[in-house]
Amino acid sequence: MEFVSRILDGSIAYDLKDLLRRGETGRASLGQDEKARHLQKVPMLAELSQRQLRRIASITRVVEAPAGTVLTRVGKPGDEFFLIVDGAATVEVPGRRRSRLGPTDFFGEMSLLDGEPRSATVTADTDMRLLVIVRRNFQALLREVPELTQSILAVLSRRLRRAEQTRRV
Repeated sequence: MEFVSRILDGSIAYDLKDLLRRGETGRASLGQDEKARHLQKVPMLAELSQRQLRRIASITRVVEAPAGTVLTRVGKPGDEFFLIVDGAATVEVPGRRRSRLGPTDFFGEMSLLDGEPRSATVTADTDMRLLVIVRRNFQALLREVPELTQSILAVLSRRLRRAEQTRRV
């Protein structure tokens, strides 16, 4: 009983892998059309057609993560790509300033692109609802929607430039 109380009060954080393994997707699952509407709000997806957005929606899984959930952990294998529907998270990269993510932001793409371990720890600051795409589906999606690959590369380039500027200051 104490263990459950500590999870509920946040003194023991959830781990997203546990949520995914147990198949917890939350109480309020989203339909394909609602997922597509959320996806359209993501700046890097805004130029995609409705057909492409529905295709992405069809391979996403809705996951609700309570505040304190470790969504990714630096150095661990990465098998998921995340789009934030609701909530906020903190990104911690060793040796760098923390940053915050919110609705329409995404993370997890680097490990899926290069196969390397996670480069950051991302922790839910609030209760969150995420759209999650697993590695196999993500790779197929990039082949089917080349515009998405270009958008992700542009975002990665901007992130790298910001990191370089921060390092120089």
